[in-house]
Amino acid sequence: MSVKLNIIKQKLSLFENNKIQILQLWITNQNLLDILNKYNITKENFMKDYAIGILEYYINIIHEKASIGYCPVIDLFLEFLKDKNVEPNELFIVCSGLKKSLIEFTYTQGIDSLELTKEITYVYERNFEGVLKSYAKKSLIINEKLQKSYDFISDHIIMSSTNTKGIIISVSKAFCDISGYSKQELIGQNHNIIRHPSMSEDIFNDLWKTISSGKIWTGEIKNLKKDGEFYWVSSTVTPDFDDENNIIGYSAVRQDITSKKQVEEQQALLVEQSRSAAMGEMIAMLAHQWRQPLQATSMLIQQLTLEKMLDGVISDETLENVTSNTKKQIEYMSKTIDDFRDFFSPNKNRNKILLNDLIDKARDLMAYTLKSDDIALIINVEDDIEISVHINEIVQVLINIIKNARDALIEIDEEVKYINIKAYKDGLNVVIEILDNAGGIPHNVINNIFDAYYSTKKNKNGTGLGLYMSKNIIEKQANGILSVQNRDDGAQFNITLPIE
Repeated sequence: MSVKLNIIKQKLSLFENNKIQILQLWITNQNLLDILNKYNITKENFMKDYAIGILEYYINIIHEKASIGYCPVIDLFLEFLKDKNVEPNELFIVCSGLKKSLIEFTYTQGIDSLELTKEITYVYERNFEGVLKSYAKKSLIINEKLQKSYDFISDHIIMSSTNTKGIIISVSKAFCDISGYSKQELIGQNHNIIRHPSMSEDIFNDLWKTISSGKIWTGEIKNLKKDGEFYWVSSTVTPDFDDENNIIGYSAVRQDITSKKQVEEQQALLVEQSRSAAMGEMIAMLAHQWRQPLQATSMLIQQLTLEKMLDGVISDETLENVTSNTKKQIEYMSKTIDDFRDFFSPNKNRNKILLNDLIDKARDLMAYTLKSDDIALIINVEDDIEISVHINEIVQVLINIIKNARDALIEIDEEVKYINIKAYKDGLNVVIEILDNAGGIPHNVINNIFDAYYSTKKNKNGTGLGLYMSKNIIEKQANGILSVQNRDDGAQFNITLPIE
């Protein structure tokens, strides 16, 4: 270096004492200014953050205090330029600007010579070679990181792109994995290749109407796999635009929700099974409650036949008595039909009802069964508490709990059997306590009684769905709380419901 840079060393003090003039020549170069303006880099920031440090580096090379091709300031500058996506040819203009300013400075000072220009060019070329290697290395590292990011996204995100006619032009690996198709089998095909026949045409009409108008569409779609199986996705479809805001295609990102849909289907099956089980129990209770009036009606009719046989004629008094009592039995049976019909009617909207009227509905449906089993039903409700609920659903819960208590009570040998219902206001909620004296729930199972298909009934006739669905109704539909604990001589269920 000492031989090649001999002339520059002789003029070194002149360069050191005129740094600002050299930098001014560099920063006023129009090609450099165009690049700085293009990437929103101010002259002040360029001078302060990079230019001064780079010139100092060149001077240190002459002093032999720095090595050609390695400059921390240039490395920082390269990082900055890479973030701005500066092209290599633009990098050449930026760096060659300093060489030109040094040569121009020698002319203004009258010290220019061919030998000096060669030495300045030598330092520049050797250094720019190192800059290009460093820039290329950084570009390679960034590209490798970008490729890894792309591979990760492709492996885990279900993505695809189509043209405006719905023809697939790109897919991610995750899309191929979940659909069972290869990339080659999907590219060029219409997106309908994965449409499941069970999906409504209205959904896709809405999808195309939305995205063709330039809006984003979101929804859940059931897709068909290559092997005939299916999968569910939550899909977001976005229009792609060109520089003139014309739609040129569509991009879709999806999330696999197959497990979620399977849980929902299982939930729907549990609800249906619960309703079937509840209906079977209700029909049994209806038949049980009809047994007495039917027997009474049969006895009244037999009374007419007996009197006809004995006396040869039916008196007006007997006829009126039989007619009147038969009418009462029929009215009672008709009322029970109305009660059960109301219980099974769809009840999608919340309705206001007094708390004691709500509990009376459950009592009326269970009264005959409890009476025939010698079980006392004791009700203590605060007056004038009005709540807004899905009435039939809450009645179903009350009946489930009362019936479970009844089933437990008929299994024990107690002279006095009772179910005690207490209801009261607690702040913004109402609390319904249902307590029996059937001995309580064994401690090893009490934490499982709200699980689906879990039953403690010894006769094995329980479905294990009553309490499971009761908890779902109270906590998911009514925004309340259903809990149980052992108290005194039995189990106590607590239902907490918001008043509004």
